[in-house]
Amino acid sequence: MKFLIAGLGSIGRRHFRNLKALGQNEIMLYRTHQASLPDTDLDGYPAFTSLEEALAEKPDGVIIANPTAKHLEVAMPAAEAGAALLIEKPVSTSLLGIRELQNALEASGKPAMVGYHFRYHPILRQIKEIIVSEQLGKPLKAHAHWGEFLPGWHPWEDYRFSYAARADLGGGVLSTLSHPIDYLRWLMGEVKSLSASLSNISPLELDVEDNVEMILNFHSGSLGTVHLDYYQQPSSHTLEIAFEKGRIRWDNESGAAILDNAELEYCKRLEPPEGFQRNDMFLAEMEAFVRLCAGEQFEHCTLADGKRVQKIIDTACQSSAQSCCSVHLPS
Repeated sequence: MKFLIAGLGSIGRRHFRNLKALGQNEIMLYRTHQASLPDTDLDGYPAFTSLEEALAEKPDGVIIANPTAKHLEVAMPAAEAGAALLIEKPVSTSLLGIRELQNALEASGKPAMVGYHFRYHPILRQIKEIIVSEQLGKPLKAHAHWGEFLPGWHPWEDYRFSYAARADLGGGVLSTLSHPIDYLRWLMGEVKSLSASLSNISPLELDVEDNVEMILNFHSGSLGTVHLDYYQQPSSHTLEIAFEKGRIRWDNESGAAILDNAELEYCKRLEPPEGFQRNDMFLAEMEAFVRLCAGEQFEHCTLADGKRVQKIIDTACQSSAQSCCSVHLPS
């Protein structure tokens, strides 16, 4: 099959390498040549500065890895050209245009998936199975904490000019670190209402929020809380879920989780497969996209899922701006 990658920053390069690792070598590049990374690994692959010319080559799949604010500028023509889509998270900076993109995909009969790669973490998938099996009873409360030090992400560039730090490119910690919003929906069910506070409290010279506190109310009656920040040193990303009969604590750094079954009075450690690395999630995600492009049907993070996360992001911004205790999400 033939693939087009739009955007050659760090995530675009990762997708490029993973496509090659999966034996897919018909890869084209659509780019503006503004990336701050060297191009030596891209030599020999067709590159276009015109999206129209790139889509005229009829790619089977288009990977949209440019800045968030420009996602739909590529996604809409790619959908109209009959390609399947892998859209990096979040889908966009607002809900505007997403319904039209869904219509274009429905007209072409092609699928789209959104790049919330933590759905491919083996321990989070195991936690999902535990929730479905009800072996610990109902999940009552979940707390996700993700703190990162933004200046340490891309040492080769000034963090203040990166997409994550620029409002005009769709940056800000809420959108950039929105993975917990997706995996909490995936694990705990749909969000009914929320309250949120977005703030800028660090000395990092950002024009976007660097701290987010959210309370999520799920339709199931369960509760979720989320903390996101750009200033924590050292970084940490954890999830803790309290159940009727115990709890689970997951740590992204080790990849493992501790399961405490209070009813049966035992504790066990859930370990990822030996040799598990962060890229394994991205590789599994890309393998799923290749399968989607080949016409296979299976559960994946759909455009509808990405749209729902965008609704939560938009509602969180509304709640914070209005200092609301709780805002119901639109259906």
